[in-house]
Amino acid sequence: MRHHFGDFLDRDGDYWTIVPNRDRHAYRIGNVPSGSKEVTIVTIGKEDKNWERVLTLPNLAELTLHAPTHAQLEAIGELHRVKRLRITHTRPRTMEFIQSMRGVEELVLEYVSGVRDLSPMCELKRLRALHMENLRAVSDFSGLSGIDSLRYLAIYGTLDWKQPIEDFEFLRGLPGLEVLAMWQLITRKDYPALLPAVSLKRLKRLKIHASYLAAEEYALLEEVLAGVEGATWGPYWISASSMLVPSTDVRAHLPEAVIRAQYPEVTICYDGRREIDDPDSRWFEFTGKGAGRVKCGTAKAEQRCREYSERYDAMKSVAQVLIKQQSK
Repeated sequence: MRHHFGDFLDRDGDYWTIVPNRDRHAYRIGNVPSGSKEVTIVTIGKEDKNWERVLTLPNLAELTLHAPTHAQLEAIGELHRVKRLRITHTRPRTMEFIQSMRGVEELVLEYVSGVRDLSPMCELKRLRALHMENLRAVSDFSGLSGIDSLRYLAIYGTLDWKQPIEDFEFLRGLPGLEVLAMWQLITRKDYPALLPAVSLKRLKRLKIHASYLAAEEYALLEEVLAGVEGATWGPYWISASSMLVPSTDVRAHLPEAVIRAQYPEVTICYDGRREIDDPDSRWFEFTGKGAGRVKCGTAKAEQRCREYSERYDAMKSVAQVLIKQQSK
């Protein structure tokens, strides 16, 4: 899947200050003079002949490596003051080159498909925000455990490839986590795979779709993370096919900031399209992977929703027992 250059970072709060994905090429190193004190943001890659000048910039705070060479990856370890780092479209065998970059606070890894071991990130003692997307060789995330400073974590697959996760034990080693976002994933651990979430005492927001995991996992998370934004799914929700906001609709022309603040029913896509639910295509979707659905307004819809609600309540009762056992 070709990279979209969409900005998937949740920019609420102070977690992310790195420039949006689509703006990366505006900062190509080009003819930036060696030793420039004015330059604070730079993008380099295999096509840049003068890339080594990046090593001479005393005030460099943000660096993007877009399709870098191995020599470029090895060299950036010298940049101890860089605070924001994005690495995309590369296949390094190891992340060891990052260990000496102790100043990094924000790290984005996209399509970094050769790495298997994430433990070098534990050396980044100031790391507060980490976004990982399409790390195809990774399924074991235990290397993240022990990053006490981490407050924001996103683990993303893509539309054509789901990110496998062996288990969620690594969550026990992230005591400062406030935001956890997961998209297009599969888990290889049987229920109760998400029980380690009991350790996330500071979590404020959870972002995960209600169709990735077994229904029992969502019932468990509702009990474990009671009061956390995004951790309440219920037994079912209403979905609909998308349609473009009509040009005659005022929501098609309002500023993006206004839409995000006042019109949550409008989805703004990465390419700028604005979509809303099609009212003529509405379904009751049951929470959980493969749980099924029933079309709104059909004869059996009410009965099926009631029956699934009873099952979901029973799952939550089982989860309460597990949580009590865990706390002993």
